[in-house]
Amino acid sequence: MTAETIIELLTWANGHEATVKVVLRDGTEVIGTPMGVDLDPTAYEVFLHPPGDDDTEIGVSLAAIRSAEMI
Repeated sequence: MTAETIIELLTWANGHEATVKVVLRDGTEVIGTPMGVDLDPTAYEVFLHPPGDDDTEIGVSLAAIRSAEMI
């Protein structure tokens, strides 16, 4: 999956409060609703809220993501 496709999917999900599953390059899977996609070169990450836990926010480097999909 290309970086552009991943960013497009995460940006769309962010605007529609859709839940996604991202698979990192090390095989780790993270599920959550994107709350922001920061494309600034000094950040370059997505922020996810895990299902059922709006108080937790997980920052994931976009460069670490191998694939992303809606769930």
